[in-house]
Amino acid sequence: MSGVSSQTIYCPNLACPNPRNALGRLECEACQTSLIYKYLWAVGLGTDLVPKGREIGDRYLVISPQVWLDTKPGEHPTVPDELPDAIAPYLHLFPEMLHVPQVYGFCQLGDSQASENILLLENVPLDAIGQLHPSIVEVWPGTLPVRQVYWLWQILQLWAPLLAEGVASSLLTPDNIRVEGWRVRLLELMPDDKVKPTLRNLGEILQPWAQAAQPSIQQELQGICKLLDRSGINIDAIAAELNQLLLEVAASLPLNLEIAGASDPGPQRDNNEDTCYPITTNLSENKTSGIDPKIPYLAIVCDGVGGHEGGEIASQLAVQSLKPLIQTLITEISQQPELTPPKLVSNQLEEIVRVVNNVIAVQNNEQGRELRERMGTTLVMAIQLPQKVNNSAVEKLDNSHELYLVNVGDSRAYWLTTYGCCRLTVDDDVASRQVRLGHCLYWEGQRRIDGGALTQALGTRDAEYLHPTIQRFIVEEDGLLLLCSDGLSDNDLVEKCWANYAPAVLKGEISLQAGVNGLIRQANEENGHDNTSVVLLHCRVSNEKLVLFNPIQLPNTNSPLESELSEASKALLYAETVAVKKTDYRKIFNRLLPIVGALALIFVVGFGAMWYYHRQAAEQKRQEIPLFPNNPDAPK
Repeated sequence: MSGVSSQTIYCPNLACPNPRNALGRLECEACQTSLIYKYLWAVGLGTDLVPKGREIGDRYLVISPQVWLDTKPGEHPTVPDELPDAIAPYLHLFPEMLHVPQVYGFCQLGDSQASENILLLENVPLDAIGQLHPSIVEVWPGTLPVRQVYWLWQILQLWAPLLAEGVASSLLTPDNIRVEGWRVRLLELMPDDKVKPTLRNLGEILQPWAQAAQPSIQQELQGICKLLDRSGINIDAIAAELNQLLLEVAASLPLNLEIAGASDPGPQRDNNEDTCYPITTNLSENKTSGIDPKIPYLAIVCDGVGGHEGGEIASQLAVQSLKPLIQTLITEISQQPELTPPKLVSNQLEEIVRVVNNVIAVQNNEQGRELRERMGTTLVMAIQLPQKVNNSAVEKLDNSHELYLVNVGDSRAYWLTTYGCCRLTVDDDVASRQVRLGHCLYWEGQRRIDGGALTQALGTRDAEYLHPTIQRFIVEEDGLLLLCSDGLSDNDLVEKCWANYAPAVLKGEISLQAGVNGLIRQANEENGHDNTSVVLLHCRVSNEKLVLFNPIQLPNTNSPLESELSEASKALLYAETVAVKKTDYRKIFNRLLPIVGALALIFVVGFGAMWYYHRQAAEQKRQEIPLFPNNPDAPK
């Protein structure tokens, strides 16, 4: 029954002997469990008129218009047996969780059966105390040029997926567009009318913003708005113009990078199936043998799965195969006189990942591994692509500040600042798949026995069935990019402990390596069930006096593929003795070198041909394929 709140929040520990706590406490008085303050956005007729302090359904406390606090976060919210069609866009747009809220549950506004059914949204632009982040219009005038253009870029990228789901109108209501630092976020999804919105409608919304933009970009943004006003304009043409402007203003900022990484087997494992790049020993070797041109531009975390020692082999093989291919790509792009468009970079990265997938798959086939014995690995990889930019003043700027993320599986990436933690990737697991297909809400999917089971990993099947997720970001603020395996991310540990390390690193109070070590130590103490790998990339655009890395160097095309495979993995993978002489060491990689060499040649010589191909080819429709083919025990 609705009524005036008793100002109580309940402990999420359902076994707590006395779960009632006074609102405002951080820990349960009875069992010291951390209390959860989950603020939701209520959508439905009359939600904006419910007075502050009212309690709805003996559970939800009204904080402000449409902002409700779940006072019983340990209990599952109400969900109908059959999900209404109206929430389908939220489910289908789950991969856009950086910008789009998600459905939490439903609630009756009133006591009668005829009462309005309220939709409750989570992952909304609310801060830690339930205050809305500002609308884009509120903060636009005082925002730096690079962020103004970056916000518009994100809006343009959201246009196509929202239009496909019939909710592009969500981008035509300025108050619905909220901003949290660099990130554009939507309060809710608004269904389109019978007539679909057009790019001209979007241009009408953006025109006043262009007029109020910073003087250095005002003219260019107005020109882009005029393009939007043209009938029949192609969104790719708009994106190309906006991308050029975005990279020009981003490249005018300084960018200093520092990287550190480590991997640990954990307290309960004898072997480590994780592999990451770089690690501290990599950096130490560079000081004596010359700077590796991939450092600090490349970061990788792989978490191996499948079969006797297969995970260890797969993760190491993935990292070692990726490094020369990524170096070739970076080198080739750095030599191009014009900017390489984001779509082309993404296509090239996808091809690289598919090649590495097949390197592992071939080993599976040759060793007769089938079903769950097939070795594979997750992948989360970051490439800071230092493209050169020619701005309008014909000045060549050395770094476009682009950051590409590639992920397959459930290893994750986060962006950490002094003010917050933002998860950047979506897991390839059964729970996420069920949401995308519109079958359930995310928390429901997580409750399934197989909710955390992977739906794809490198090497478990042929590359034609692999669909890596590739995203591009622009580095325009100081922050830490965190890549990690699930030894750290399980149980939302990153969200719980990031503030213990990120602010201290960013303020220079502890070293980057100390931050890496601290995160691994906390993972071992609080999760402890798995291996843990952590790579931190410290990105700084502020004008502080900092240690600079050498600029990108061209690789030595005659150098052999590097080896970080463990001796045990070499023996298992190549069926040879563990004690390998120096001459035999080279033979170990002879089976990989033809593949790597051929691919390097393809990237260098065939770049122009691949450009034409990818510009012309239609995007292949992606289908959901089981992770382990022909396995009767695999999740359906």
